[in-house]
Formats: sequence, C-alpha cells, structure tokens
Amino acid sequence: MSSTSNKRHTWAVVLAGGDGTRLQKLTHSISGDARPKQFCQFFGRKSLLDQTRERIAPIFHEDRTLFVLARAHEVFFRDQLADVRERRKIVQPANRGTAVAMALCLRFIAQQDEDAVVAFFPSDHHYSNCAAFRASVESGLRLMAEYPESVLMLGAEARCPEVEYGWIEPGRTLVDSLDNALLRVSRFWEKPTKALAERLQKRGCLWNTFVTIGSAGAFLDLLQATVPQLTRSLEQVHRDLELDRFYDEIAPVDFSRAVLARMPRRLVVLRDAASGWTDLGSPRRVIEVLTSQGIRPSWLDPARPSALGRVGTWG
Repeated sequence: MSSTSNKRHTWAVVLAGGDGTRLQKLTHSISGDARPKQFCQFFGRKSLLDQTRERIAPIFHEDRTLFVLARAHEVFFRDQLADVRERRKIVQPANRGTAVAMALCLRFIAQQDEDAVVAFFPSDHHYSNCAAFRASVESGLRLMAEYPESVLMLGAEARCPEVEYGWIEPGRTLVDSLDNALLRVSRFWEKPTKALAERLQKRGCLWNTFVTIGSAGAFLDLLQATVPQLTRSLEQVHRDLELDRFYDEIAPVDFSRAVLARMPRRLVVLRDAASGWTDLGSPRRVIEVLTSQGIRPSWLDPARPSALGRVGTWG
C-alpha cells in the first residue's frame, strides 16, 4: 500500500444507496430482478460495486472504508458485502439523495476521528485506466493537506459535449501539472444544452465525476452553510428509531445542486486527464463502454433475446 493509504486519518465512503431507476430495464434484463445498477454485473462476473471496491482498495485501509446503502437493497448487498463488518455498513432507512447520505456518513466518521480526511466514491462508474484514477485520488489526498479549508472535486477531461453530465468551469491554476493540475472552481453547469456543452468543452471545462475529497470538518461546514436544516435535524438523531423518523420527514437533497453549486468559492478541482472516466447513468453509456473496449458479456448473447432485443430501445 502507498504512503498515502497508510495515513490513519484517511477514510473512503462508497456511495451505493441509489435506486438506479434509469437503468432498471437493462438491469432486469441482465439479472432477472429489480436490483439497482451498482449490484449488477455488466462486465464479467463482478458487479459495479465489486469493481469500485477493487479500484480503491490499494489506497484505503479496509477498516476505514465505509459503504452507504439503502435498507430496501439488503437482499442484493448482503452477499456482495458479506466480508464487510457491520459497523462499516451505513444502512439508510431509505434513499434521500446524496447530501443526506454523505451527511450521515460524515457524522459517523467525525465521531470516530475528528481529523478525518474523507473521499466519496460513487459505485456506478467505469474507468478505462484504473492506475491513472488511483494516481489522481492519491494526488488529491496529498493536496488536501495544503488546502484544508477547501473541498476537492475530481474533474474528468471532457471527451465530447455531453449533455447528461454536470460540468465544472475551472478558474485560477493553483498547482500546474500535465495530468493532475489543481484549479479553483468558478462555476458549476448541471446538464447543459448541446450548444452550451460544446462551448464548455472548448473552454476546457471538466466533467464532474462526483469523486469528492476533503476534511470531515470542511464537508460539514459546506453542509451547514448550504443546508443547515439537514445538519440541525441530523444532530437530534441518537437512536435507530429516531433515524427512521428523520428519514420519514427529510426531503431528498442533492449534494451537487444544493451544496456544491452554491459554494464554488470553497471548492477546488483536480484535473483527471487519463483515467477514462464514464458515469454509467444510462443504457447508452453502458453499450458505448462495452463497444469501445471490445467487450461482449454473456447477457449480450443473441441467444438471449430478452437481453439483446431491447438494445435499440434502452436509450
């Protein structure tokens, strides 16, 4: 393991509580049930969650790697996380958006380690170069020691004017580097029009991967400044029954829209130029990744019309 991963205050959180509604037809065709995409095997015999675990394992100690999940998905994550201790599974009563899930994890981590540096990882992404991805994450963790009041976003090099991604407009360069330049954040653009996406790409804007790194304190400060009602309500939760009530009463909160987009001055972005990041948020992107890498999984076998027959209608 690297020197970065040996730091005892470095934590990872894998976000695996989403419902994956846009891929439900595809995942049902592959698995035969209603499992969300993070528990589905798109590439070989490993789920996206399995691949996420493997991708970050060389960087983070397993005892400081948490998984935020939804209670309704227990039938799917029970076997896939059978080797994970229960205290490392943060099981939400329901999915209430990324900001709620992150706040719950940050509260747990801050209670264990007041000096924690936390990295959040979605569990539904694909990387064509995992070594480059890990290099970017380790660079981001090192840089957080120099910018402790900021939260760092990993911004992927834009390969096309994608309208379904969020975009980050970088500002002043803080650390110059060919692959991993660090820059201030000027603005967020959420799912722009095609014309705007073309202009953003020409201006050197980056795709928002949602891989986010910062001290637990910096994250909590951001949440307090933007969604104080969330942090106040969560502070009142002391037992599981109260957590259920909290989730019954709280409205969904999206971290990108409600927090990041409102506080760009507190953010920095690290350019990830080499990992080949893709958000598998639509069936079209799943097929594109398979095609680009020459992968033909068993569920695309022509002998399985239930899987192959709807490729043209998935997106």
